[in-house]
Amino acid sequence: MHFPKTIYQFADILKNNGFKCYIVGGAVRDTIMKRRVEDFDIATDAKPNDIMKLFKKVIPTGIKHGTVTVLFKNIKLEVTTFRSESDYSDGRHPEKVTFVPTIYEDLERRDFTINAIAYDLHKRIIIDPHNGRPDIKKKLIKAIGDPLKRFSEDGLRLLRACRFSSQLNFNVEEKTKQAIRASLPALINISKERIREEIIRVLNSDKPSTGFLCMHETGLLNYILPELEEGSGIVQRSLHCYDVFYHSLFSCDAAPYNNLAVRLSALLHDIGKPGTLTYDKDGEPRFHGHETLSADMAQTILKRLKFPNSITTRVVHLIKHHMFNYTDDWSDAALRRFIARVGQENIADLIRLRRADQIGTCNRYFISDNLIKLMDRIETIKQKDQALTIKDLNINGNDIMKAIGIKEGYKIGIILDFLLESVLEDPETNNRRTLINMAKNYYTERLKES
Repeated sequence: MHFPKTIYQFADILKNNGFKCYIVGGAVRDTIMKRRVEDFDIATDAKPNDIMKLFKKVIPTGIKHGTVTVLFKNIKLEVTTFRSESDYSDGRHPEKVTFVPTIYEDLERRDFTINAIAYDLHKRIIIDPHNGRPDIKKKLIKAIGDPLKRFSEDGLRLLRACRFSSQLNFNVEEKTKQAIRASLPALINISKERIREEIIRVLNSDKPSTGFLCMHETGLLNYILPELEEGSGIVQRSLHCYDVFYHSLFSCDAAPYNNLAVRLSALLHDIGKPGTLTYDKDGEPRFHGHETLSADMAQTILKRLKFPNSITTRVVHLIKHHMFNYTDDWSDAALRRFIARVGQENIADLIRLRRADQIGTCNRYFISDNLIKLMDRIETIKQKDQALTIKDLNINGNDIMKAIGIKEGYKIGIILDFLLESVLEDPETNNRRTLINMAKNYYTERLKES
């Protein structure tokens, strides 16, 4: 196994002072799998005070539980003393942490076999007492020992099982899966912030649907995102190959993996469909107005899970506008109104969402001709540098007040909205003299007596 030279140098310092040193957890697992490793966790028999004496830059990140962060040369290492844990009275954190003498005892406290592998940096050998390597080969997420006990210790492990399933494209071992179903009440002890972070990690995986299907099959989803669960079994029009639930998952998969707002939007864009379901005279399902309800529900969900306001606002906006239907007969004015309504800064993400929505229809990767034409026409509009917002007008509120002789008030906003609508219809009107004349006429004819 190959790790950065700096880590071996760190281990040599411990060895020269009589201490053992192992890489543990995800770094070992991912190295075995030939995945990229970014974080390195170290286990040692050295106590935190020993570490602080040996190294200059040490941050006491979790010193109560035997963990410190060492900044060593060009790398950051989380270093934890061998320990055992007990008395999880809150179903999340151990009340009792005991330092233990060997790596074997330390590995027993961990969650899954694939995360309980250590690498001895002195002897250059793998320590795998729980058969994590065979489970990696079988692509299995399997709890160490009694899974019910593991989940009773820390309810977050239920979610971590599905998250690892998504990140690694592994299956959850059946006994472990059954234990998740039996341990669902343990989620009550988990903060919304921790749940949110696990969801984000699933969304950042190559195939989020794997993680959400794991949650669906184990009952987790009904606790965390019941609104998404409600789409299961809701049949859509004949154009669709899947019900609302599977369509949402496959749309999420199709959204760009490095764009959290679009992935969230794709996951939640149709959650309003169950609440808007009606049938036409031919028995075909209809979901009139589902985008508005979906946006409202998404806002509630994201606030519940304590997502940042910036993400929530973007997701809600994208969902609200995702049901556009571009055709060749859109005029340039209609296109400008579309850009103005959506916001030029949101156009690229909205098209990404629409493309993911299309792919999720039958889980086939393609991009419609109409969407390609729309992108080409939007690019042409952008190159013309035409006014698309009030800020782009060659006139402002102060100009209007001076020209008409009125004070600041709500009427100024009404006039500016009218002028923008006029310029969107005919960009040639965006010159100062024309705009002032239009403002005067509009005020005299529509607003003066009101």
